[in-house]
Amino acid sequence: MPKQPANEAVTLYVTVQNKEEGIRIGHALVEAKLAACANVMDNVTSVFSWQGETQQETEAIVFAKTMTELIDDATKVIITHHSYDCPCVVALPIIGGNSEFIDWIKSETVS
Repeated sequence: MPKQPANEAVTLYVTVQNKEEGIRIGHALVEAKLAACANVMDNVTSVFSWQGETQQETEAIVFAKTMTELIDDATKVIITHHSYDCPCVVALPIIGGNSEFIDWIKSETVS
């Protein structure tokens, strides 16, 4: 699968155990300049297959805005601060929107 071009804005979608873990991860990313901002949404219900069983848990979601060249470093930070054995960390392309906001993402992250 081809990667998104370098120097493009992306959103990292991360599920976490709870709001507190999401806030810790958001702070770690923003303070390291690996994300311009992180939004934490609490109290979502996730249904998933894990170790051969269908499970349901209440989790939180982190949406972190960053740049393509920072995905790998941001993922390492997330995994370091995450409580799961196999955390969900996926990059979603930003294909448009407020150009001033996208420029702000670029200016707030190390690239």
